[in-house]
Amino acid sequence: MCGRFTQSYTWDEIHALFEVAGAARNLRPRYNIAPTTEVDAVVDRGQGREVASMRWGLVPAWWKKGLKEVPATFNARAETVASKPMFRDAFRRRRCIVPASGFFEWTDAAGGKQPHFFSAADGGVLAFAGLWDRWTDPASGDELLSCTVIVSGANGWMAPYHDRMPVLLGAADVAGWLSVEAGPEVLRPAAEAALREWPVSKRVNRPGADDDPALVEPVDLEPEAGALL
Repeated sequence: MCGRFTQSYTWDEIHALFEVAGAARNLRPRYNIAPTTEVDAVVDRGQGREVASMRWGLVPAWWKKGLKEVPATFNARAETVASKPMFRDAFRRRRCIVPASGFFEWTDAAGGKQPHFFSAADGGVLAFAGLWDRWTDPASGDELLSCTVIVSGANGWMAPYHDRMPVLLGAADVAGWLSVEAGPEVLRPAAEAALREWPVSKRVNRPGADDDPALVEPVDLEPEAGALL
């Protein structure tokens, strides 16, 4: 799936890629984003594209219980996003793009899970296909914007690390996705040459504890016990 990612880019990069409106502003870099925290999302609510802050973990508008009772909705499967009750209304009406500088997946290793960082092969910003919604807390009356990242099956290159991967929208798909004109046909695995990978510090395994640029720097893996050197 996609359970941790990074957002580290400039306003100029986002403006150029997604043609967002509004005055330039500073965007806080984040290197260890976990579900239920705030993320940047590109949306079009009828007055041009904008960058909005949203909870990562979609809460549908019709949800009647409390926020703590929402199931895990930080990812939506491409195969069922158009029909699953938690996502289908947002799929029809409220699409977004979640910009990312990269994401993490894990492999088994001695001493605990080994995180790997995946970023665009050209070093650019990734465009995760997403959905968003607006929910009102029945107890407090507070409004909450939230989103989810859509994931597809993994391509052959990604498969050794995980059987799922975020859907990466190409430049030609952005307008159709945000306008809700594009259908499920754009929710396909990325090309195998789209990403690059390297192992990173196990500090990534502590969401909320560490959030600094060193988290995405390459590290040397220790040889497994008994391995020939």
